[in-house]
Order: sequence, then structure tokens, then C-alpha cells
Amino acid sequence: MAAMLKSSAEYNRRAAIEGLRAGRSATEIIRFFRYPRSIIYDVMAKYTTLEQSNEGFNEITRVLRNGGRYICISLLQEHILRKLLSYFPTSGFMFRIARCHEAELKARIEEGSSVPVFVIVATKFTKLSQNVLEIALVDGPPERLSTTDDVISAVLSAQQSALVCNSLYKRSVADVGEVSLDLHRPGDKHPRYTVYVLDQPRIQGAKTYAAFIVPQGKETDWLFSTKEGRQQVLKSAQRDRLAIVTLRREHKFDNWDAVKTELENCVLNLAPAGLCGKNDIPFLSLGSDVGVRNICYEGKSDISGSFVIEEVEKDGHEFRRLVFLNNPYVIQSEARLKDAKSRRGKTKKIADPGFLACEHHIYMSTGVNAVIDLKEQDNIMIIGLGGGGLCMFLHQCFPKLKITAVEIDNTMLKVATEYFNLVLDDRMKVEIADGIQYIKDVTASETKYKAILFDIDSKDTTIGMSCPPKQFLEMSVLKSVASCLTKNGLFILNLVSRDKSLKQKTKDDLKSVFQSITCHDIQDEINEIVMCSVEKHNPKEWKNRLRLAAIDLNKQATARKLSSFKESFDDSTLLENLSTEL
Repeated sequence: MAAMLKSSAEYNRRAAIEGLRAGRSATEIIRFFRYPRSIIYDVMAKYTTLEQSNEGFNEITRVLRNGGRYICISLLQEHILRKLLSYFPTSGFMFRIARCHEAELKARIEEGSSVPVFVIVATKFTKLSQNVLEIALVDGPPERLSTTDDVISAVLSAQQSALVCNSLYKRSVADVGEVSLDLHRPGDKHPRYTVYVLDQPRIQGAKTYAAFIVPQGKETDWLFSTKEGRQQVLKSAQRDRLAIVTLRREHKFDNWDAVKTELENCVLNLAPAGLCGKNDIPFLSLGSDVGVRNICYEGKSDISGSFVIEEVEKDGHEFRRLVFLNNPYVIQSEARLKDAKSRRGKTKKIADPGFLACEHHIYMSTGVNAVIDLKEQDNIMIIGLGGGGLCMFLHQCFPKLKITAVEIDNTMLKVATEYFNLVLDDRMKVEIADGIQYIKDVTASETKYKAILFDIDSKDTTIGMSCPPKQFLEMSVLKSVASCLTKNGLFILNLVSRDKSLKQKTKDDLKSVFQSITCHDIQDEINEIVMCSVEKHNPKEWKNRLRLAAIDLNKQATARKLSSFKESFDDSTLLENLSTEL
């Protein structure tokens, strides 16, 4: 019924328009067709506006010479924008929209809020082979867009962001923690910047404000990739409001000044009341440049999704990283690069096997060293390969150790060998298999390992645990792991979860399977390394054993000429955060 009524009303409107076009008056149409007055007057208003605008545009086209311009200032409500775009680009005009930031700033100062104001410039040409659509929403040269839909999307986005900026101008966001915005260039698929706005709580009177630009490669640091870290940056900056800006890896950035110029208007629009002058807003950072980032490879895995291999400069060194784009602020694998000579004498950059970027890998390596015999060909299993950094270090550090890595994603094996210099030989092999099924198969074969390590990330972000996937912590799997260990073997788990109850349940389950467990908190990270033994240990003896293993690990790395390992590891800190639950 509703559809029929709608169709009937639409028919009435169309018939009324035809009557108007034929020269009939509104009174004649009402009498002849017996239409409601509301329909006729509504149609007349819209029809008259459309006809008048078309007549006006036709007259503008007639009187303008080639190269002449029609200039209009407007708030560009959507129906007006669509009307302009439906006429000028199809009538031989180059069409440009520019935003009037000065007018908006004046309105904000005088009235306390503002809406985007635009200048429309339509330039007449005799012949254009294609539509020329340009837009300038920020300072700098205009951007050329492909379609009218792109223009509409860009203008609507600017208007929507203005609503957010007006709200930020009037109130604090301290009660919600932070507000984040993605900044796009018109027509770009990926954001160019992400901005986080944070306020100090309970600030009255005059406010201080600054923008903080995060150098490329630093956005994955705890300080900038987590809410807790960004709150720490806010406190350190000693500003009432701080806009933290990250530079997205999908784009190139020239230098500090270019980035600052590009961001000035946005940063100004995010300022609290009373700070409307550009000179009042300082730009802060960790240095005087925006950092360096080079994309080495972009790929896609059926299991892990899209990913990139990128190189960044940090602390005077070059690093190569694997980053999954479904979680772009987390580094999946990282290697420090060093120069090496090929057989032909050419210098190339390779991953340094002595550098462990992840601190939890140092703890896991210490656990391995606590149970293996350096003189024997002991076997260990690592579930989860990633870039292969942990495997590569253990392979280099312990010349008789045999390592079996299990990785479900064949693409990661390619990444590890081609970009992170993982070497496969008779002591280092990688099995492409489901980790749980592989453990069950090993259990059936009665093969024993001195250590089994779980270093697997979870793709499920809904359960509050990042590592490992919950299936790997089921009781049947834990019992299979225990049965695969030698009598003095060790199960070493990288446990990553913000859910305290979930972490405690995991530890309770481990206690029900293993005789002894020890937990190592990683400072400034949410990782916790849990070491589990099938044997009962005396707490004092086990702590001393780990201390000796840490000291010996440093000695072994030095003997194997893994000099960079000593830079990343201070054995005196290893036992500081150790808790025993034996």
C-alpha cells in the first residue's frame, strides 16, 4: 500500500510539472486534475527554482567569453552542490571548489562556531575533451578529481569534520579519553594522516595547545600506538590539549616543513576556544625530521590478509619490518639491518641474526638455554614463524640445536627467507601445517622435545587475547604439549592479554597440567612469558638456574660473534619481574 501511494504521488508531481511546462497556471492544474494544493505548490517551488537556476546558468554561459569565470560563494548544501555539478562540468566549464578558511576563522572568533564556506570557480572553455574537476580544501595547489561523486564525497567529508571541530572547540574530550580523525586527500583511498585529540582533565581558564608529529617508523611504539601511551605523551608535553599526528605508511612525505604546512589548517580547526591564531600553536616532535620509510614489498596472504615489508630509520640504525595491515600499529616481525659482502664483493643489507627486536624473545631464548645441552643435538619446536627472527637467533647461537618451526601460512615462509634471511638446513626446518594438528601428530609418534615454544598471534580480536589463539590453550592441546616434552623439558608460552581474568584462567589451566610454572612480565609491554615444566622445581633452585642461563646466553652469543645481542640484553634485569608459581 505504501509503495502504491508513493507511486501515485510521484505520478501527480510529474503530471503537474508537465502542466507547468505547457504553460498552465497552478489554478488550472488544480481544477483540471483535482490535485491537492500542497502537491502543486511544492512542485511549483522546486520547478521554479530549477528552471530559474537553469535559465540563470544558460545566461551566464551566453555572456561569458572563453576563459571567463563564474564565481560563487556558498555553503554548498548537497542539493546546491549537485545542481552546480550537473550543469557546469557538462557545459564546457573547468570546475573548481576552494575552501575559505579565513572566513571560517573569523566566524569562529566572532560567533564561537563556524561552518565551511566555499568559493566555486567555473571557467568557460570552447572544447574540453573531458571534465576538469578540481578541489582545494587545504592550503596549497588544488587536487584534480576523476568524478563528480569524488567531489561530492570530499565536500561532505569537510562539512562533517567541521561538526566535529565545532564540538572540540566548545568542549573537552577528557571524559572520553581521546577522539581520532583520519585525514584524506580528495580522491585518495587511504588516509594520509591519523590525528588523536586528547585533553587534560578539569582544566579551567586559558588553555595551552600543541600538535605532536610522530616520525615515520615510531607510530608502532607503545607511546603512540596505545591509548595509555598517548596519555603519557599528553602529560609529558605539558599541554592542556594535544593533537598527536601519525603519518600513514601508504603515503610519501617530503620533510618537516611540508608536513607542517599541510597540517596547519587542520590543527588550527582542532584548537580549543581562545586559540585561533596559527602562531599560538607549536608543532612538537622527537626530532627535526619526519623520519624515513621505504616500502620493500606489498603482499597478501589468504590467512593473514594484506601486509607490507618496510624499512625505517630509528636511533641511527635501519630496520626492516613485517606489518599486517589489519593491525597496522603492531610490528609482527622486525630485524635490524647490517652491511654484508656477497661472494662477488658487492655490499648488501641483510638482517642481523644477533639482534632480537622483541624483548620477549630474549626471555624465551633464556628458557631454551636453561634446558638444552650445548654438546648434544637437542630438539626444540616453535609454533609460529613470522619473520623468523627468533629461529634465526637460536640457530646461530646454538650450533648443535635442531629447530622445527611450524607455520600455517606458506606466505610467511617466503617472507622469512626472502626478506629476513632465514636459512633452512639440516638443523633448521619449517613445517607448513596447522600447529594443533602437528602437535597431535607428534604426540602419536612419541617424538620428544627439550622445549616447545608458542609464539603465535591471534586473528580473533573479540576475545581479549592477542597471543596465542584460544584453541591453543584448550586442555587437550596443553596435555599433548606436556606429553611431547622430555622429562626436564620446558613449555614456553608468549601470553598477551589485557583481560586479567582470562590470563588467570590460562595460568590455572597450565597449573592443572604442569608441575611448575614461572611468569615473567615484560616491562612496558603486555606480553608475559610463562615457562611450564612437567617436573616439580624448588623455587630458589629454579630462579638460580634461570639466572645462570641468562648469563650463559650472553657468553654464548659473544662466542658466536652475535655482538649486537649484548646491546639489546642486560641479564641483570631478567629476574626482576619474575614470579614463581611452582
